[in-house]
Amino acid sequence: MSENKIRVAFIGCGGNARGHGRRIAAQPDAEIVGICDVSEAAIQGFRETVDLEARTPDFTDYNEMLAAVKPDAVEISTPHTLHFQQIMDSLDAGCHVLTEKPMVCTVEHAQKVIAKVKETGKHLMIGYQRHFSPTYMYCRNVVQSGELGKVHFVTAHQCQNWYRSQKGKWRQNPALSGGGQLNDSGSHLLDILLWILEARPKEVFAMMDYFDTQVDILTAMTIKFDTDALCNISVVGHTAGSMREDVTIWMEKGTLFVRDGKLYREEQGTGMMEVTEKQLPKGGEKDRAFLDLILGKVENAVDASNGLRVIQLTEAAWQSAKTGKTVEVEL
Repeated sequence: MSENKIRVAFIGCGGNARGHGRRIAAQPDAEIVGICDVSEAAIQGFRETVDLEARTPDFTDYNEMLAAVKPDAVEISTPHTLHFQQIMDSLDAGCHVLTEKPMVCTVEHAQKVIAKVKETGKHLMIGYQRHFSPTYMYCRNVVQSGELGKVHFVTAHQCQNWYRSQKGKWRQNPALSGGGQLNDSGSHLLDILLWILEARPKEVFAMMDYFDTQVDILTAMTIKFDTDALCNISVVGHTAGSMREDVTIWMEKGTLFVRDGKLYREEQGTGMMEVTEKQLPKGGEKDRAFLDLILGKVENAVDASNGLRVIQLTEAAWQSAKTGKTVEVEL
């Protein structure tokens, strides 16, 4: 680090990366030292959106960038199947890594990333921002404390106009996306449920509809966890409306309801009561958390193990939908 600043480079300069770029550029203890994308238009868009200094170099080959600017950290916002090699090369180059979701698209790659993190001693964090959301932090705290007893059933659904909005784009090209909506925005839903419950899927049954694409658009999934809790997940990628997401967690003494960002709690005889902002824990922001992780101020809130368990569940769902059979997940 130079001048007490963390030197950050970006692999991928699209819309998602620009949000990261604005947040990093606003931090007094960080500086952007290089950006990379295969698209000159994306590079220019990043420069304009982030208001990047003209002297900051840009590249079309990320390995050239890693060698030329020698960053302390890298943020990756590229098509999903590219993450694995970019993560491995960045770790080998001595960089800490913040990668967007999903971390990788196969269990084998996830295991190799975990081994590489251990080998290099560098940090890897995944951009699952719900880990820093007061709503979901509250849910995790309630479930893990046991104050409402054992979880016995969970339902979750996500709907999005994904089929139409991504038509002809890389997210519906399996060579770049690795899969459909379940592996894209659905990845957030799987991750947050696994994080809240801290339970491992034992059996998975799924049905999917691809419509006229090469990737899953609709997913109906049932899970039995190693805690004996049951779960239904619906990922609806063909809707006329905006994105919506609901989660319900039934426990022995009460229920938590997440409805379009609002949180409700119900116990015997209380009715459904909204959890107020004062009752929620303090949240955070993933780019700031990444910098604080590098500085040794915080623990890693979203490490490679989170990426592994998400792709384990995703792969099991794909296998079940393909075979029409329940898949037993190795615990």
